[in-house]
Amino acid sequence: MSQGKAAPDGSKRTSSSVAVSESTTGTVVVTPAGRFSLDEAELLAADLRTAARDAKTSGLVVDFSKVSYLDSAAALSIKMFAGDMEQNGRQVTLTGMGGEVRRIMDMVDPLIVEDVSASHLSHPEPVPGTIEGIGEAAVATAGSFKGLMVFTGELIRAVLHSLFHPRDIRWGDVVGNMRRVGVQGLPIIGLISLLVGLIIAFMSSLQLKPLGGDIFVAALVGIAMVKELAPLMTAIIVAGRSGSAFAAEIGTMVVNEEVDALAIMGFDPVRFLVIPRVAAALIVVPLLTLYADFFGLLGGLLVGMLGLDLTFITYIDQTGSNIALSDVTTGLVKSVVFAVIVSGIGCYHGMRVTRGAEGVGRATTAAVVSAIFFIVLADSIFAVVLHYL
Repeated sequence: MSQGKAAPDGSKRTSSSVAVSESTTGTVVVTPAGRFSLDEAELLAADLRTAARDAKTSGLVVDFSKVSYLDSAAALSIKMFAGDMEQNGRQVTLTGMGGEVRRIMDMVDPLIVEDVSASHLSHPEPVPGTIEGIGEAAVATAGSFKGLMVFTGELIRAVLHSLFHPRDIRWGDVVGNMRRVGVQGLPIIGLISLLVGLIIAFMSSLQLKPLGGDIFVAALVGIAMVKELAPLMTAIIVAGRSGSAFAAEIGTMVVNEEVDALAIMGFDPVRFLVIPRVAAALIVVPLLTLYADFFGLLGGLLVGMLGLDLTFITYIDQTGSNIALSDVTTGLVKSVVFAVIVSGIGCYHGMRVTRGAEGVGRATTAAVVSAIFFIVLADSIFAVVLHYL
């Protein structure tokens, strides 16, 4: 048990040593010397166990007077050794500790380490069974629904306040969000709408051309784009681009406690953060829907002129005669509802972030998935209601 003893990995101990002696009273004295860090912790514990096994008395003294450095790993080894000895009815006395060594020893609590190891390492959380999983999902769903209803009430109250106090609206943020939601979304919305119009026109022409119904392609593309696809696609694209951004921005502010700071300063977080984003979406999404209508009809026009030998005048005339003003109005009404859904759900999930970066990521994903689900659900309700109306 002197300097030069081999370590378990085959290396030599070079910065520490352990001496064992016996006092006049028969008590075994273990005297560590030098530096004891993580590399020497296992060796130190082995030396202590050997000394305890060879001792003829029940007492053991560990003298730290020659220890120049001791880290938490070595201190933990000593304390765990002392605890094991006491459980076996043998007394371990720690003496000669300097100020720094005593500070390190006082910092280490083997009971806490054992509890953490037992709960998180040795015994991982069991996977819930089917019934338990269903129950936990039901409780989580009920909690989410309750939170959504509370947020909806706060949002309605904030909207009513903003209608009667328009000067309280942060119009600078509204304009900034309009630019991000609207202007920066023009290229992708235009491209996707053009391609969808091309696809609908091309696929429908394959069915109608053998029957001599080429002329009806214009009406099919026009009604499909104006009443259904343009508002639906626009809302989904805005949900992916802007709804996720709303959730990430507000979620990051929640994590950084900026939302709490706003509340402490007397600002309503919903009026301060949510209203500008909802207002921007309400203004921009209907305009984006009209923009998507135009490019969708343009895609159908290209197929009609290049693939069906329809003239420009004929295609436009057929489109105009089959699309009523009520169809355009229906698409705009849908876009307004979709705008509230996308912006509201994005802000709602951002406000519910409870943990760090992981929480922000989950909120962003949940915002997009939830927004798309509610968009499709609202569109289904529109389809049924408008059919009977």
